[in-house]
Amino acid sequence: MNENTDMVLYSWIMVALLASGILALVVRGARQTKSMQDYALGSILFSPAAVGISLAASMTSAATFIINPGFIALYGISAVISYAVVLPAAAMVSLVILSKGFRQFGTTVKVITLPQWMGVRYGSRNYQTFFAILSLLLITFIVLIVVGLTKVLSSTLNISETAALLGIVIFIFGYMMFGGANSMVYTNTIQGSIMLVVAFLLLGSGYEHFSSGVHGFLDKLTQIDPNLATTTNTNSFLFRDWFEIGLVQIIVGVAIVCQPHIITKSLLLKDDRSVNRFLTVAVITEVIFFSVVIAGLYARLAFPNLMVNGVALKMDGIIPAYVLNEFPVFVGLFVVLGLIAAGLSTLEGLIQSLSTTMTSDLIKPAYEKIKGDKPDETTMIKINKLVIIVLALVAIVLSRQQLLFPKLSVAIFAQNGVYAFFAAAFFPILFGMFSKRTPPIAAITASVTAVVIHFSMYYGKIAIPFTLATGENPGVAAAVAIVMSLIVGSVIFQLKKEPQA
Repeated sequence: MNENTDMVLYSWIMVALLASGILALVVRGARQTKSMQDYALGSILFSPAAVGISLAASMTSAATFIINPGFIALYGISAVISYAVVLPAAAMVSLVILSKGFRQFGTTVKVITLPQWMGVRYGSRNYQTFFAILSLLLITFIVLIVVGLTKVLSSTLNISETAALLGIVIFIFGYMMFGGANSMVYTNTIQGSIMLVVAFLLLGSGYEHFSSGVHGFLDKLTQIDPNLATTTNTNSFLFRDWFEIGLVQIIVGVAIVCQPHIITKSLLLKDDRSVNRFLTVAVITEVIFFSVVIAGLYARLAFPNLMVNGVALKMDGIIPAYVLNEFPVFVGLFVVLGLIAAGLSTLEGLIQSLSTTMTSDLIKPAYEKIKGDKPDETTMIKINKLVIIVLALVAIVLSRQQLLFPKLSVAIFAQNGVYAFFAAAFFPILFGMFSKRTPPIAAITASVTAVVIHFSMYYGKIAIPFTLATGENPGVAAAVAIVMSLIVGSVIFQLKKEPQA
């Protein structure tokens, strides 16, 4: 709890102003949302820079600003290499390559969701339905963000985690029932701009620790725990050796782009000439955002025993505690605003993409089969609102469970679900963009293989030969699943590929 009464008062004022500003933008966007097409892709001509910042904001989220720095505080330099260097580098290269290919096909056939892209590309309604159902795994990422925001707001507003959780879900899911993409790009751009300033504040907050240079900084970490200053950390189950830190994160980083709130962002651009500018802004902003996890090292130096006022810190609460203890009131308020913005930006994208998928790819076909007719746009928008209400209820239940009984961190819960999804999506997106002759059976088999192997590795905690890594690390499970799906899919591709015209 926050014992600074001035900070609590000003935090309430800040949150009230933020909520008012968001609602104003939502009302503006909602007025121009007349169909599911508008809700999913927008009806406004957005600038490439705005879409680029929106992508960067939604791609990093509370995981990068709140949750992942906790891993760095626990495990040190090995986690920094993994989360701030290797994964971002792979993800940025993949983003540039895959966004262009995905947009080229997506705009040609006028799709609004990732499952639709899959269904149209491979000519299979069942495959589209399969990916729509698989998209439900992204609820785990929603839970991660909700938990992160709950930790921040419960601390700064001096309220219980339950009250913060309910307030967050009701407000955010509530306004996302109306605005969709039209309001989301506005809010994401503002949120991303705030996040940029906060990123520099967090990165600069530990400058005094470098008074004796980098070696002096590492010496301070070594005095707390020698493993914090080493490039590998055998005491963790995520950064034990270079297989986990390097190869696994390269594979995951390349595939991580294959999430609907990321890969579909390029469809918001109205012409192909804007793509390069969009990607340039997105990549530069992303590099800065991913660097924020370094603040986890500062937090560990501030709390060597990971305790505040005699109370042990949970991993997901380390950064909120660091902000409240290290920054003056008004600077701290702005940093808290940035942490909130980091969560909102991605949460909005996930709610928008997931609800659109549920409505367009699952409920609409079922409606047509039962009613024998297509629903009009008014009915579709009403259905979408009901879907968001259901998602909100599920988010409350799962978030509460993760607040009470996390496995180290809610990040592990989220990684297990999200990594399984993009492991299944990687082969069909990659081959679907770069080979017109990919047979549907190759894509379908590769996706099923990825899902089965990922969950088998994770829940079986299967060990990998010649490394300390096991499937208990969701990244390891996903990396093995991606490689095996590529092998299986490629073999079937060679055996069944369609002849050239």
